[in-house]
Amino acid sequence: MPPKTSERVVIVGGAIVGSATAWFLRELGFAGEVIVIERDLSYRYSSTALSAASIRTQFGCAVNVHMSLFGAAFLRDVRRHLGADADIGLVERGYLVLGDKGSVAARRECAAMQVAEGAAIETMTPAEAAARYSWLNTADLGIATTATGNEGWFDAWALLSAFRRAARARGVTYVEARATGFIVQGGRATGVMLEGDTPVAADWCVNAAGPASGALMRPLGIDLPVSPRKRTVFVIRAPLANAGFPMVFDTSGAWIRPEGEGFICGIVPDSANDPDATGDFEPDYALMEAVLWPALAHRIPALEQLRVERAWAGHYEVNALDHNGVIGPHDEIANLIIATGFSGHGLQHAPATGRGVAELITRGRFEAIDLSPLGYGRIRSRTPIVESIVY
Repeated sequence: MPPKTSERVVIVGGAIVGSATAWFLRELGFAGEVIVIERDLSYRYSSTALSAASIRTQFGCAVNVHMSLFGAAFLRDVRRHLGADADIGLVERGYLVLGDKGSVAARRECAAMQVAEGAAIETMTPAEAAARYSWLNTADLGIATTATGNEGWFDAWALLSAFRRAARARGVTYVEARATGFIVQGGRATGVMLEGDTPVAADWCVNAAGPASGALMRPLGIDLPVSPRKRTVFVIRAPLANAGFPMVFDTSGAWIRPEGEGFICGIVPDSANDPDATGDFEPDYALMEAVLWPALAHRIPALEQLRVERAWAGHYEVNALDHNGVIGPHDEIANLIIATGFSGHGLQHAPATGRGVAELITRGRFEAIDLSPLGYGRIRSRTPIVESIVY
């Protein structure tokens, strides 16, 4: 299919997914106008900027494994893609994902699936994990898994900046404005409405608005079950060396990884204390005292003496149906493409998502990865594809 020269793509959301989509459109030869609408170009409250910025292949759904493999390869070669100054500080180090005694069979089956899909996963008994990680309490564990490649963490702001810089260098326009909804006429999206009743005409619209993406669809009567949920990240110090320390996912839902000379950590609040967090960016210090600290101290006894240095809160764009991204055209509005709902793994899956959305627009189909299982049809039919490994 020849590059399109006269069409205009308007992307709502200028953080990592929207910016990756814009860059990939140019990479795949789209020669028309690309406009990115971002409500705050400082990105002060952006989920991307406030992310813990990690990547893993240990997922419960095969499509997510493939998206992570694509993302890991992109990040390793980021300078070739986005320019010599794209320094994202990538640390490649396998996650340590822990399972209790009742999860052994299911976790072994999941690890086998991950390996079959191309991930490099190693399974350990509790004794093997204890021998490798001397600081780890394995008494109540049944299994542990890690990866020998394609996992780690990086600088989220640096990656976003590199995508934006490279997209702008290719003629992508960023506009600071608040989108209030999509304009639909005759079964097609014809533009985006900005605050102040200012329309922006479009041939293609992309909803990459992250935590705000569900609300953007409501004026059309479309139920996209995506909303913001607050996640607090704590910066701590403890009498524990962090050299070679992995990203640890505990059975309690707690996670911890090295950052600088200390660590960052967090835990998902229980569902009764996890409301829509629109406008709420206050760190939940009570969560540390009541839930996270006891969980960390149980799993890593050295953390009984941790000290909280600071904390910040960001938003996950939680897809309440199945904690998986929604990628693809709306089933009744073919030129309105959705790219949201990643429930905490949007940053690591942004390269694969941006590539996939750009393929739909320029080629009419997915090519690099078949992302069709993540389409809007399952939202319409309420047929979840549950991602079981979410933190």
